[in-house]
Amino acid sequence: MQLAELDNFFGDACLKTQPVQIDNIDTKAAVIYPIILSDRLEVILSIPHQPLRHYTTQLSREKVEATLKQLYSSLSPGYPNDERLRFSDQVYNWLIKPAETVLSGSDIKTLVFIPDGFFRNLPMAVLYDGKQYLIAKYNVALSPGLQLFAQGLKQEKLSGLAAGLTEARQGFKPLPGVAEAVAEIKQEITSKVLLNGEFTNESFKKAIESQPFPVVHLATHGQFSSNPDETFLLTWSARISIKDFDLLFQNRNLVGGEPIELLVMSACQTATGDNRATLGLAGFALGYGARSTVASLWSVSDESTANLMSEFYQQLIANKGVSKAEALRQAQLNVLQNPQFKHPYFWAAFVLVGNWL
Repeated sequence: MQLAELDNFFGDACLKTQPVQIDNIDTKAAVIYPIILSDRLEVILSIPHQPLRHYTTQLSREKVEATLKQLYSSLSPGYPNDERLRFSDQVYNWLIKPAETVLSGSDIKTLVFIPDGFFRNLPMAVLYDGKQYLIAKYNVALSPGLQLFAQGLKQEKLSGLAAGLTEARQGFKPLPGVAEAVAEIKQEITSKVLLNGEFTNESFKKAIESQPFPVVHLATHGQFSSNPDETFLLTWSARISIKDFDLLFQNRNLVGGEPIELLVMSACQTATGDNRATLGLAGFALGYGARSTVASLWSVSDESTANLMSEFYQQLIANKGVSKAEALRQAQLNVLQNPQFKHPYFWAAFVLVGNWL
């Protein structure tokens, strides 16, 4: 059903993916499927080499979704802290608490959520057990389904294409922190940079097709929506639509280009009020050959984003064998420890979709 939704998003069955067994991919990852039904919340838990488990909370769809929306709203900086933690704790009790013992006893390091309904718009890293956030204990990733690619990131060949806008364009506000973020990315990995007027649809197309960059970082305004026509990334004088991405990746594949290992979009956001907006995000992650996508569920501050992204790439470079999910987790914890940015608004927006290895 999840794949059918994505196929419907694109208008045809374009997702050429194959289901895999998590046991063969990562023996320290558990998959959690929350399913919102009319009269209850069902959660299915998959742990490698163990039978499936499930647990139930008897609540109406309306009450479940109302709590999820309250949690989402509470992630705004002005919301009372105790209220946010109360909602976060409630959702933790639904999804994680019944599985605490088996997760800790199975040496699980990563939780992969395959979200349903409004769960798609929530950063699972903010779930709270009464003492600490989920991100303090586990790597966290999202997937539209276990349609994974088995390879992890090849750090020894890490190079990137970094493109972004710092100036106000097409009615969108300036992003002054992008210059610093791109400079720091260039320090961490060998990168080709397209900034401001250099970042056009044509220059981006040429760069993508000319060299097999394993990492593509886009620091520009954009939006993910359940409507493909409203899913886009901003360039200097135009927009790259999700259909434009399709053509870019098709051409890349035709010339024998390697798949993009990691697509990072650091200033985009999901469409406000759109419960299925992450279909657009998942579309970028899976539909066009990128093995993983890191993107934000809402637009966050330039400064905290620059700090998070710098730490993210440092983790990928410095720690041989570190997974993308672990690198993102360490970057989020690093931002969380800064008193200026400890609120989840600043660090929780970023989610990893797709292959977490």
